[in-house]
Amino acid sequence: MNIRNNLALCLMIVALWSCNSSQKEQQPDNKKKQLSLNDLPRKIYVEDGNFHVQGVVVDTKRGYAYFSFTTSLVRTNLKGEIIGSVDGFIGHLGCLAMNPEDGRIYASLEYKNDKIGKGILKGLGNGSKTGENENSFYIAIFDGEKITRPGMNAEKDNIISTVYVKEVVDDYNAKLMNGSKQVEHRYGCSGIDGIAFGPQFGQKQEKNFLNVAYGIYGDTSRTDNDYQLILQYDANNIRQYERPLSQSRFDVTGPDKPLNKYFLYTGNTTYGIQNLEYDANTGYWFAAVYPGKKSAFPNYSLFAIDGSQSPALQTLKGFDSIENGNVLQLAKAGMHDEKSSVYGWHYAWGATGICSLGNGYFYISQNGVAENKKQYCNLQLYRWTGDAARPFEEVK
Repeated sequence: MNIRNNLALCLMIVALWSCNSSQKEQQPDNKKKQLSLNDLPRKIYVEDGNFHVQGVVVDTKRGYAYFSFTTSLVRTNLKGEIIGSVDGFIGHLGCLAMNPEDGRIYASLEYKNDKIGKGILKGLGNGSKTGENENSFYIAIFDGEKITRPGMNAEKDNIISTVYVKEVVDDYNAKLMNGSKQVEHRYGCSGIDGIAFGPQFGQKQEKNFLNVAYGIYGDTSRTDNDYQLILQYDANNIRQYERPLSQSRFDVTGPDKPLNKYFLYTGNTTYGIQNLEYDANTGYWFAAVYPGKKSAFPNYSLFAIDGSQSPALQTLKGFDSIENGNVLQLAKAGMHDEKSSVYGWHYAWGATGICSLGNGYFYISQNGVAENKKQYCNLQLYRWTGDAARPFEEVK
């Protein structure tokens, strides 16, 4: 190779190197880095309306937090400054979860004519609008990036889509026999609340599934309401059913059946799993509840499902007729009640919001009423300890 060819080759290599370097410098960083512990605020405080906070999501990569205050969804930055809100719900907006694939915010949404539903309408001044045939349950999906100002309308501003959850409607409306008497609501189903994304139970894989937990009525006279129930869906498969929110003419577009239906034996709780959250650090699915009142159970307020264990097909306890179901396993952690074989914790917080950040850190909601009579959420940073008496400790 002569000198002229060598020089040409060298110039070509330099040009390619410069081009690649320039492209790297000009490429936008679409994936923001996860904030370090030192960057995370120890608390995020926000106030809103007359109804208490139901669920929270903290998106540390994009720098936003979302709060469900029953009839509104509030978006803030990590300082707690309100960026925008979606108002105008006449149903119960519950637990929140973020789809790790597209960043959209998922929530449970229910419209029903029980004490809760009528209480919401009364609080909104719409008590006269309560109907008798409007028991409807949905997965609500929000495009968080579109929530840019306070007071956006839930139906008119093209922010929300919904998927009808027929399985829950069928169980809610069912009548059956228990203890030789007719009762309403199969499994004690009061609707849906807890919602979370995570891997398939008992399998190590990257794919995340959407899991939606039942609310359960706290009827102490029944024996068939001692399980928590979780419906599982493939979020990609249910996109075909998404429809705009309508609260005047309820849409019934949704899958006929879930991908899976799971049971968790905890003893009866008051309104079921309020908040469901998967934590990759422990492999646990945390289920925060309002404690039940049956004396045969320890009535814990926090349970952990062992995500490494596959569901086991079992005959369900407490039913008049034989019924089998896929039963999830509680993690052998926390306190253990030998009489019922139930594990869990008596923990004050979590039922109004819990969000796993990874590496053993969580944001957990502490709720209350401010001096101005508005409901507030003080979202506090915690570290997981796993201790039976104090499973989380506050990060100072």
